[in-house]
Amino acid sequence: MEYSIHQLSSLSGVTTRALRWYDRIGLLKPGRVAENGYRYYGPAEVDRLQDILFYRALGVELARIKTCLDDPSFDRLTALRGHLSALEQERERLEGLIQSVKRTIWAQERKSVMDDREKFEALKQKIVTQHEQTYGREAREQYGDRLVDAAQQAVRDLTAEQYQEWKALEEEIRSSLEAAVRAGCSPDSLEGRKITQLHRRWLTAVGGSCDADRHRALARLYTGDSRFTAYYDRAVNGCAEFLWRAIARWADEAEQ
Repeated sequence: MEYSIHQLSSLSGVTTRALRWYDRIGLLKPGRVAENGYRYYGPAEVDRLQDILFYRALGVELARIKTCLDDPSFDRLTALRGHLSALEQERERLEGLIQSVKRTIWAQERKSVMDDREKFEALKQKIVTQHEQTYGREAREQYGDRLVDAAQQAVRDLTAEQYQEWKALEEEIRSSLEAAVRAGCSPDSLEGRKITQLHRRWLTAVGGSCDADRHRALARLYTGDSRFTAYYDRAVNGCAEFLWRAIARWADEAEQ
């Protein structure tokens, strides 16, 4: 069966403007173009549009989708299985968050005390959700779904004591950074080394192993991504750059 651009738009929910843009960038070309300039899409194009929409639902950018679909090694069945796995994980994450919010609302409405364990689980899930919403796409593109999913699960698996230690490390890093910058310390100083070691401990508490190269690659984001810079510089300007330079200098020693 063949569809005009308006029919395909009605079928898929994708606007005709978007379909024309997909054609222009080579992401989805029509099966044929009639003499009058009308675009027509056949079964192969419908399947490709479905693949595009699956990738878009997972937050993948158009340029990367085109690269994936145009790769000669692209296997649609394998991709679909990957989509299904990712969507099932997202469903589980959202269902857990929904239930946590419902329990919290229930407790608030009845002015009852929510179980500490439930509060704690909700707090960990909130951290995971915020990270996914803010940094998830970049993290998954750079490190892959498996590594990001494992790190998020590590947060969920933290005991109350481990969580408190992890948050205490985060606060110690921030306060140490601010004190070092205010004092005019050099990232090459022993204070820079101490902060680098603290930062590596904080990373490995939830992310497994972290070698020096990965540590340095992550640190580059602190000055290259305005969101990270804003987080570290929220009280004292220069903390993000200090941390990046300290890790660049001391990452090898911190790994030992």
